[in-house]
Amino acid sequence: MKVKMKHVKQYHSMPFVTPNGEELLIEGPVPPETVARYPLHEECDAFRIPEKQHQALIEIAGFEEARIILAHNETVTVGYVTFLYPDPLDSWSDGHMEDLLELGAIEIAPAYRKGGLAKALLKVAFMDPHMENYIVFTTEYCWHWDLKRTGLSVWEYRKVMEKVMNSAGLEWMATDDPEICSHPANALMVRIGKQVPQSSIEAFDRLRLRRRYMY
Repeated sequence: MKVKMKHVKQYHSMPFVTPNGEELLIEGPVPPETVARYPLHEECDAFRIPEKQHQALIEIAGFEEARIILAHNETVTVGYVTFLYPDPLDSWSDGHMEDLLELGAIEIAPAYRKGGLAKALLKVAFMDPHMENYIVFTTEYCWHWDLKRTGLSVWEYRKVMEKVMNSAGLEWMATDDPEICSHPANALMVRIGKQVPQSSIEAFDRLRLRRRYMY
């Protein structure tokens, strides 16, 4: 009988000072009560209106496997990153892997995007040694990128995202996933923890390279 994986979370925090001198706290994984305490900055609207995204984050924080890392001042959250199981309707969940987490969202309010806050959020996320028990992946789709506000081209933005992900040990990996392959700027980025068994690595390979394993 297979033993159910225990999702142990170790809290870490780190002070962060923005280029204009504002003091922030980066902390996590945080419980729903902490997420609820700091509403989202009004310009954290990449996925949906801030109020609705805030409610979604509160809900996610209550999931057994999920992790949310916040960057906030005394009143509002100005950046966050989420880790959770892939959506059950998504093909990445087909393997039913307990040790596969998706870096589902990383969002920084536009006024706070310079100065390395995104990298700092990921640094705190991976301070927890229990993250070595997981394969963490993120699917980078160019149609989600804030090209208008940043003024970057799709390839310039891709380079920025790669640098941010590389800072936490996520590396580009090949895949034949149709959605990722639908645009050359899209990418699969992956970090395989030091304690992940070979059987899980092979199971993930079957998810990312389905055509290879079909025949």
